[in-house]
Amino acid sequence: MNAMDQHFSGTQDVPPSRSIQLEQLTSWMKANIDGFEGPLSAQLFKGGQSNPTYLLSTPRRQYVMRSKPAPLAQLLPSAHAIEREFRVMRALEGSAVPVAKMLALCSDEGVIGRAFFIMEMVKGRVFWDPSLPHLALPERQSLYQEMNAVISHLHTLDITACGLADYGRAGNYFERQISRWSQQYLSSQTQPIPQMERLIEWLPKNIPSSARTEHVCLVHGDYRLDNLIFDETGTRILAVLDWELSTLGHPLADFSYHCMSWHVTPEHFRGILGHDLKALGIPSEEEYIARYCEHTGLFQPKDLQADWAFFLSYNMFRMAAILQGIAKRAQVGTASSSQAQGAGERAKPMAELAWKYAQMC
Repeated sequence: MNAMDQHFSGTQDVPPSRSIQLEQLTSWMKANIDGFEGPLSAQLFKGGQSNPTYLLSTPRRQYVMRSKPAPLAQLLPSAHAIEREFRVMRALEGSAVPVAKMLALCSDEGVIGRAFFIMEMVKGRVFWDPSLPHLALPERQSLYQEMNAVISHLHTLDITACGLADYGRAGNYFERQISRWSQQYLSSQTQPIPQMERLIEWLPKNIPSSARTEHVCLVHGDYRLDNLIFDETGTRILAVLDWELSTLGHPLADFSYHCMSWHVTPEHFRGILGHDLKALGIPSEEEYIARYCEHTGLFQPKDLQADWAFFLSYNMFRMAAILQGIAKRAQVGTASSSQAQGAGERAKPMAELAWKYAQMC
């Protein structure tokens, strides 16, 4: 495991700001989860910035709990959608998109002071550095192929058969998303970022026709390497994590977000820009896009070229808004990770990069 993986992976003691009432949680789990037996202990996973995620341990079994942060009065509107995460992962169980098994949802915030759900613990590997320096070249090749295959399965899923046909609103996806993230950014400003002001005005006026096509699918919203659990010895994805931003939307919004790694440096946001990809066995973006088009059959690579800069600009703007929200949560003390302040400081350079790509359109 390299330094980045060590920094973000694993668990830590639960800090006072993230403490949970174990007695009340134990009683609830006894009543709602088959086979549960205490005593119960908890640790907090290091990674993640939004919804706190806990490792719950008993003498016989481990579980994972994902909860809303607290205090609830300081949450941004529509954020931390625990109930939606639970619904989508339960719907995907047994599909071509691997997820952890959902065990129980608690919407009663009186139990531990916030809504939460319990899922099975999936044991495997999580990688944070997309250059994968500790893996052999064939493993890197296989891992990137697997990532591509799973997002392709996601975007070609039969949402009606999965019971998710009503999981999001139809039409005007980019308009609604740009409006949402503009509002989220304005609600969480901690410093002026001129490029964000320009993007808020520019993006809705420059949505290309390819973004208005009627391709509707389930989108993850944050599909990237560190939200995937791989098996212990191979490169098979065992579970896709963190479905907080999932909805029904445009596949190119989701896929271009995933492809941001090719356009940002490790310092910007854990990217692979600047690495010798051929030497590492990591596909070029062009190769990766071609494989996605082949897997899904939704697009032709040449059809994506003209508007690719817009999609990247949109996603960098969106990421800057997310990072700004993390900075705000760090300021008011509700951030769920010790890395929150550092993540928030990357909002401005991400916005600058988004504006750069907007000017390429």
